[in-house]
Amino acid sequence: MFIGDVVCAIIERDERFLIARRAEGRHLALKWEFPGGKVESGESEKAALRRELREELQVEVEIVERLTPVEHCYPDRSLRLIAWRCRLTEGEPCAGEHEELRWIGIDEASGYDFPEADLPVLAEYRLKKLSTTAEARGDAEVD
Repeated sequence: MFIGDVVCAIIERDERFLIARRAEGRHLALKWEFPGGKVESGESEKAALRRELREELQVEVEIVERLTPVEHCYPDRSLRLIAWRCRLTEGEPCAGEHEELRWIGIDEASGYDFPEADLPVLAEYRLKKLSTTAEARGDAEVD
């Protein structure tokens, strides 16, 4: 069963990003994920992301960059996961429907159990972080 497009946010703050642990009794229970949810009919990806983050975390964000969508098939469902890098503009994240929230650095991500669909997102994000770090060091050497 194809459940449709699912948006998620990599919310960045101080070289860290927010992850959320899925609640007991839900699909992929107790796995860590990027907060987000399904895009409703007639809704844009960005509008869906903002709505989901308001509902789940009680926050507002600035949407910075879209990552490459990931199509993934689980045994009982398939989806297209669309990740966006974001920054908080209002509010402090509340766990709400999640078991817990954590701010982690990219080097800590391998210590968390993420759903399979999230792994390519993490890999692309890691490459972007490494590239940004290298560019910053290069700029510092030039100056």
